[in-house]
Amino acid sequence: MRRDETRISLAEASRRAARILTRGASSELETGAAPTFDDLTESLHFALGDGRIWLNDQRMVLMQSQVLGRLRTEIIDAFGVETAKALFMRVGYMQGMRDAELVQKRFPNEDLTHALAAGPRVHTLEGFVKVTTRHFEFDSDKCTYFGEFLWEDSTEAAEHLASYGLASEPVCWLQIGYPSGYTTKLCGWPVIFREVECVGMGAPRCVVVGQHAEAWGDDAQERNHLGLEWKSRSMRAIGKVPVAANQSPAAAGDDSTVAVGVSAAFVRTRRQLERVATTDATVLFVGESGVGKELFSSQLHAMSRRSSGPFVAINCAAIPEQLVEAELFGVEKGAYTGAIASRAGYFERASGGTLFLDEIASLTYSAQGKLLRALQERKIERVGGTKTVSLDVRVVAASNVDLTAEVAAGRFRQDLYFRLCVFPIAIPPLRERRDDIPLLMAHFLGIYCTRHGRRLMGFSRRATEALLKYDYPGNIRELQNLVERGVVYADDGSTIDIGHLFSASELLPPFSIQLTNEGRLGRTPLFGVDPPSAQGNNMVSVNGGASLPDGSFAEMEAAAYRSALVQADGNVSAAARLLKISRPKLDYRLRRLGIKP
Repeated sequence: MRRDETRISLAEASRRAARILTRGASSELETGAAPTFDDLTESLHFALGDGRIWLNDQRMVLMQSQVLGRLRTEIIDAFGVETAKALFMRVGYMQGMRDAELVQKRFPNEDLTHALAAGPRVHTLEGFVKVTTRHFEFDSDKCTYFGEFLWEDSTEAAEHLASYGLASEPVCWLQIGYPSGYTTKLCGWPVIFREVECVGMGAPRCVVVGQHAEAWGDDAQERNHLGLEWKSRSMRAIGKVPVAANQSPAAAGDDSTVAVGVSAAFVRTRRQLERVATTDATVLFVGESGVGKELFSSQLHAMSRRSSGPFVAINCAAIPEQLVEAELFGVEKGAYTGAIASRAGYFERASGGTLFLDEIASLTYSAQGKLLRALQERKIERVGGTKTVSLDVRVVAASNVDLTAEVAAGRFRQDLYFRLCVFPIAIPPLRERRDDIPLLMAHFLGIYCTRHGRRLMGFSRRATEALLKYDYPGNIRELQNLVERGVVYADDGSTIDIGHLFSASELLPPFSIQLTNEGRLGRTPLFGVDPPSAQGNNMVSVNGGASLPDGSFAEMEAAAYRSALVQADGNVSAAARLLKISRPKLDYRLRRLGIKP
């Protein structure tokens, strides 16, 4: 884009860029200088039940400006102005980088140069300042950027004035760091913003200027404050990331054997794993089915001193009762009918490594006794043999039921429980670590796009919202299956929508808590049309079929189709357009549910 072309299209570019973070999956941009509440409701929603606010797939928080001002004051008083300035600029820079990543992720195949004017303007959306563009130039071929913006009603300046009065230098540190990080990420080369006038110094409004880092000179103090080293213009060849690239942590290969997460519950589990990994202590993983117990046990082995040895996993529920001893301890030739050759058991195969016993509670009481003796003596004998084999193996067990309750009910041996429960690790269900869901979505999307040869643009707003709100009775395994199903169903080059993910078996909340046009919290249906069940009915009867429970996917699907048909006066083609699906697809789904137009 040339400078002249950029100046001509600046007004439109600014309008589009100012809305890009809240646009969601909409295919068209509205006109107007600021985002409407409709724009916000497409991306911003409130999960009141678990205390989370989501901007697309990023978790957000609300904080009073006075609280932020008090935090700012505490840091200044404790560490001094220079340290506080550097800290807040880095926090703003990080926030800008994350929002730019969100833009790139939302629009992986689009030219995002029009979004470069959005860095300083996004503060308007976030409540920091009111932004007006005075001048903006950008040339991607020459790697130049210049922008001048006016900031009015700066929150950061107001808080500084309230605490310290007039300052001798600009004070909007957090707000300056943000556009530096945002623009640097989108440009692919370092851009630094500087406040040349500040309300905190007595000016009527703040004026900020952003340009290539080298244009500020080698002694620009922002380099040190941001903790960055930019020495030459050639750095753009190293750091530039094409904004149209559909990148994913797992895109380079199949990383399905890697545990992924950032939530507090995941980090706590990971720390426990690191603590016990370097020892030979017996570990007991406890958690619901599908939380990743085998995955964590595999990582435990990889982090241990036995990582060069074998990792042998066995599902105890899959071993027939009469073959437990032979499978675990091995069998000698001729021990019983059909034993035509000697065979090592799982304990011997795992020698020098780790033996993982999954679903340990499914073993019969007699089999538990045999396992207990092997663990106590660290020796075994093959079935039909007389030779004692010493064990050099680490045992890791897992259970998807409460073993203490099984002991109390007399179904699990108490002595075996204490032998296994040396170092218990409880793996929380996915519904208790929702902060991991966006990362897992991107992780599995990259894996299955690579595996199935698809190129998808990500998840639609509705799909993202549904995945963030779903309770996952099957935990991570269910999320993994949903994403793979979406990759298979979605058309190449498109986004995965809610209809690609869920079948009739899942239970979904029919509403999302979002902003209304009046700026208040209200309920919005996931399907974009109000289902009749919202009027208070707990059951929906489908023509020619049985009643469906309120909250199930089938119920919401049928309700959405009925509502669309009502709004379209029975015109199936118009209803299909309203639902954003093809006429044949709607015909098929109506027949499947027994709905007659």
